Amino acid sequence: MSSALCVGVAQTTSTLGDLDANHRKHLDVIDAARAAGVEVLVFPELSLTGHAAGSDTLRLALAPDDERVATIARACGSMYAVFGLIEEAPAAQFYNAAIAVHQGAVVAVHRKVNLATYGRLDDGKHFAGGGRIDVFDVTPPWCASVLICADMWNPALVHLAAVQGATLLLAPVSSALEAVGADFDNPGGWDLNLRFYALTYGLPVAMANRVGVEGDLTFWGGSRILDPFGQTLAVAAGAEEALVHARVDFAAVRRARYRLPTVRDANLPLVQREIDRILHNKVGSDSTFAQRSTNSGQQSKSRV
Repeated sequence: MSSALCVGVAQTTSTLGDLDANHRKHLDVIDAARAAGVEVLVFPELSLTGHAAGSDTLRLALAPDDERVATIARACGSMYAVFGLIEEAPAAQFYNAAIAVHQGAVVAVHRKVNLATYGRLDDGKHFAGGGRIDVFDVTPPWCASVLICADMWNPALVHLAAVQGATLLLAPVSSALEAVGADFDNPGGWDLNLRFYALTYGLPVAMANRVGVEGDLTFWGGSRILDPFGQTLAVAAGAEEALVHARVDFAAVRRARYRLPTVRDANLPLVQREIDRILHNKVGSDSTFAQRSTNSGQQSKSRV
C-alpha cells in the first residue's frame, strides 16, 4: 500500500449556462489529469454551470444520475474527481452541490451548507442549504471530505470533517475579487484560511478556484494544494486556466497529527454538552424576550 497520493486542482473558467461546453471541458481536463498521474482531481464550484447560474436553475439543474454526470464518472476511470453543479434532488429541491465520482459511479454528494448571500453573492435566493458534512474513502489510507467555498469560512464545518476521519480536504471554490467588498482581501483571506486549516488539523487541502469574468465579477484563481503542515506544495500562477498537481504523503499526516494532536483532543462529548447548554440558554433567552415583549404590549394597552 502506497501512502502517497497525487492530487490535482483544475483551475478553469466556465461558460455561463452552457452545460454542453462545460461538460466537454471537464472531459478534456480529466484526460489531461489522468495522463499526468493524478489520482484525485478537484474542479471549481458550479463548474458545470457557471457561477451566476442560480437564476437559470430550472433549466440547468441535474440529478446525480444524469447522463452528463455518468459520462464524467466513466471518463475518470480509477481517478476520483469532484465537480460542481446545480443538483435537482427529490421533491424538486435544488442545491449548489459538488459530486465525487470514481470508476463510473457517484461516490459522494456534498450540498453547500453555508449559502453565500452577502456582498454580490446570492446563493440563498436560489438554493436550499445542505445539512450534512460527510467523508468518503479514496485510495487507502486516505479519507476525503468536500466543502464548497463559503463552507470553508465556518470553522465548525471543517472540524466536523476532521473528527469524522477526513485526511484530505477538497474545496471547490468560486471566489471573485469583488464578491464581498473592497475592504475584504479575497486572495489574502483564502491564503490565511487554507493554511490555518491545514496546519491546525494536519489536513492536506486541495482548493480549486475558477478564473475568468462573469458580469462584474473577476475570478482570481490561486488554486493550490497544501500539505498537513500548512506549506504550499503547488499553486496555479496568475489568473489563467491551469492544471496543477502535487503528491501528498500520509506519513506527513501521521507526523503532523502526532506533533499537533488537534483531532485527538477534539473532545466531542464536551462540545456536545456545550452546544446543548448554549441552545438551552438561547431558547430560554428567546422565550424570556418574547414574554417581556408580550407583557410590555399588554401594559401599553392597559394604559390607553
